[in-house]
Amino acid sequence: MRRTLFGVVLLLAITACREQKAASAKPSQAKVDSAIANSKLPGHQGVAGAMRVADSAAARNARLDSVGEGS
Repeated sequence: MRRTLFGVVLLLAITACREQKAASAKPSQAKVDSAIANSKLPGHQGVAGAMRVADSAAARNARLDSVGEGS
């Protein structure tokens, strides 16, 4: 009984560690874009400009969405 319980606990611990590594291994697209925009790679200015436009559009949409909430 102890051996089975130990095996189950060990299996759960290994699974939990494995999932944590997989989740942290892949950065988000925003982090990747930000790293490229801040680098000196060819095209980094275009990525930075696209991020600026996307942020402006998101801010504008948030303002437009909040206009109707006051009623």
